[in-house]
Formats: sequence, C-alpha cells, structure tokens
Amino acid sequence: MHITRYTDYSLRVLIYLALQPDQLVTIQEIADSYSVSKNHLMKVVHQLNRKGYIETVRGKNGGMRMARAPEDINIGVFVRETEQDLDLVECFSPGSQCAITPVCGLKGIFSAALQAFLSTLDQYTLADVLPQKQKPQLVRLLQIG
Repeated sequence: MHITRYTDYSLRVLIYLALQPDQLVTIQEIADSYSVSKNHLMKVVHQLNRKGYIETVRGKNGGMRMARAPEDINIGVFVRETEQDLDLVECFSPGSQCAITPVCGLKGIFSAALQAFLSTLDQYTLADVLPQKQKPQLVRLLQIG
C-alpha cells in the first residue's frame, strides 16, 4: 500500500492547522514549514475546504483554519476520501484483464491486507497524531512562530 503525496500533504496541512487552532494560516506558511511547493498545496487546500475539513478566509488578512476538531477527523475515513485508487492490484478494478483472476488466491489475500490496513487507520483520529507532549516539538520543527 502506498499513500499518495496528495494524502500526505493533506494530512500535513491538517496537522499544521491543528497546532494553531485560533490562527489564520496561509498556504505559503505551510509550504515554507514543510519545504514543499506552494503550487502542490493549493489543490490540497482547495479540496480540504470543499470537503469541510478547513475553512478559508479571502482577503488581505485571509488564510485558513480548521473547520473540524482534530478528534472528529478519523484517519481511516480521511484516507478513503483522499486516495483516489485503493486498488492494490489490477484484479481489484472493474474490467481487469488478468487471465487468472477467477482462480487466483492473491486477490483475497490483498483484499484482506487492505482491509486490515484501513481498519488500523480507523482506530485513530487527527488528535491521536498530536499528543499534548509532542506539540511543542512539532511547533519547533515546523518553525511556527
């Protein structure tokens, strides 16, 4: 299983915003903290806003902030929403061309593995990613002023 850069960046944006719940934050601030492209984050932020995870405020003093509490954001649900393709192998997708699909045992094994992976993620929320004792270190590492 491979989490895409899109999901990775989406989670990073949420982590950054959750560390500053009362602040409006710009895309540039997040890009600078993580040393990633502002252009990559623009699409991520747009989708997070559209899905109701964050709120954006336009204008000179605008920015974004969390729209949901970290404890209300389930990591498993989030990954399912942001990952566009959870098909681990070709036979998971409609129209599979694999000749052995009807008798292959791998599909069941991979399916069970994927379900176990997602089941593990379902046990956590964004709040679990931000334990109180780790917040000062995260703030320092991200150079949040």
